[in-house]
Amino acid sequence: MTLNISMKLQIRNINKKFNNNGHSIEALDNINMEISYGEFVCLVGPSGCGKSTLLNIIAGLSTPSQGRIIKQGQPGFMFQEPTLFPWLKVKDNVAFGLKNLHQEKTAIKEKVDHYLKMVHLSGFENAYPHELSGGMKQRTALARTLILDPPILLMDEPFAALDAQTREIMYTELQEIWRITKKTIVFVTHNVREAVCLGDRVLVFTARPGRIKKEFFINLPRPRDLGNLEVIKISNAIHEELKEEVEKFRQEMETHEKN
Repeated sequence: MTLNISMKLQIRNINKKFNNNGHSIEALDNINMEISYGEFVCLVGPSGCGKSTLLNIIAGLSTPSQGRIIKQGQPGFMFQEPTLFPWLKVKDNVAFGLKNLHQEKTAIKEKVDHYLKMVHLSGFENAYPHELSGGMKQRTALARTLILDPPILLMDEPFAALDAQTREIMYTELQEIWRITKKTIVFVTHNVREAVCLGDRVLVFTARPGRIKKEFFINLPRPRDLGNLEVIKISNAIHEELKEEVEKFRQEMETHEKN
């Protein structure tokens, strides 16, 4: 199979099974999708449906039991926790990857300054992680990822640990960064309204084993915010699709606890 140059990411027939104490657990079942260059795609679904597992497979951190990923370049990955090095200043955390690539010091400084400005952290380059708020830590992690210029950005619930006010600020900032960088973004979240606020498409996953149940195209102007009536309307439609899957997950947990 050849890669269509208009596509950044092709996911073909992905299945994933785990072995748990001799029992086979199917996490993903026949996942197929294509994500275009510069597209922002959000994945939503009940806990345990394999969303994060799929991100790990795309990133190369996990191997599928079946199927393959066709992509250009190595993705950048942002986790729920910022995973900064506590002994390094902000500027050194952001520069860490470039220093490992042995780039010239002046070029590194220019890039660090550029991306710190992009994530609104100019003036905090000499701060240590413990001196930063949760939102500032995630901005630092985002700058550290962007500075390596990955063609695809994978984001696994990066705002879940932030307070509501900070999350809304980050939604606006991420939309602007996406507009500027034109990155392909695959974003996992449990927050449906967050997905509608950010994504070009929202893919709803079934309860385990995860399958793509339905696809929603979000044709709304940007920037968007959580209070937008159309965002709320589409979010309600997605919640209706998720109800059955969340109930399946709840019943599975109850059965597991009884056993």
